[in-house]
Amino acid sequence: MSLMAPRVSSVVFALSLLVGIASAIDFYREMEFSYSGIDGPNNWGKLDPTFTPCSSGRIQSPINIQRNMTVHNKQLKPLARRYKPANATLVNKGFSVGVRFEEDAGQLWIDGKSYALKQVHWHLPSEHRIDGQQFAAELHMVHRAPDNSTAVVAVLYQEANAADPFICRLMGGLNKLGKENSEVPLGNMNINELSRRSRKYYRYVGSLTTPPCMEDVHWSILGKVMSISKEQIAAMDSPLNADCKRNARPCQPLNGREVDLYDELIC
Repeated sequence: MSLMAPRVSSVVFALSLLVGIASAIDFYREMEFSYSGIDGPNNWGKLDPTFTPCSSGRIQSPINIQRNMTVHNKQLKPLARRYKPANATLVNKGFSVGVRFEEDAGQLWIDGKSYALKQVHWHLPSEHRIDGQQFAAELHMVHRAPDNSTAVVAVLYQEANAADPFICRLMGGLNKLGKENSEVPLGNMNINELSRRSRKYYRYVGSLTTPPCMEDVHWSILGKVMSISKEQIAAMDSPLNADCKRNARPCQPLNGREVDLYDELIC
């Protein structure tokens, strides 16, 4: 019996890790962490066995992208995305506000592999930085392939008078959204604004930026910085838990990773 125990334990751990990964990606996981105090980012790896990569992982996200250190990769292609109207729900998980898609909302293709759009959510302020600059907000568009591998497209926002068109269509729902675990049905949403073409993006391999911090995530950070209004920031910040008002994980070490650049203007 004692000889079998370690094997059973490892199976249970593996299953719990897979459940944690799927939950984090699909935006269903109950909040078990925060952004300050003893449950803050520095201690995420100690909060749950499935969160271990948060402290021991070597390819974690977010990162500070130093433009003079990026590598122009001629093998990269224009970002191929095609989204379509889909039934959606506005969700407040306490640590983040986002939109969950209840049906097929479209695809992202990387190296011929298809990733389905599952959910989008925001961080205030941004998690990724460019040459040390932190932005007002960051949108994460989370995609998953049939083999459960993950790809995230990130959009950075600067605060300005001009409001973001996509968030404008969420303002009514945001005003109705309650506290942690509340939801507001959005009905059929056209998300064409999210598939705008970008002539420039940064690509690297990292992790989810929230527990369980699963690694081997393909990140594409768009080069074009969008605008978000002060009112929109306040609307997305208001429902968050008090210890998640600045829900941006600190930048993580590169540990020798290469950050590739796609720029169609560079020959």
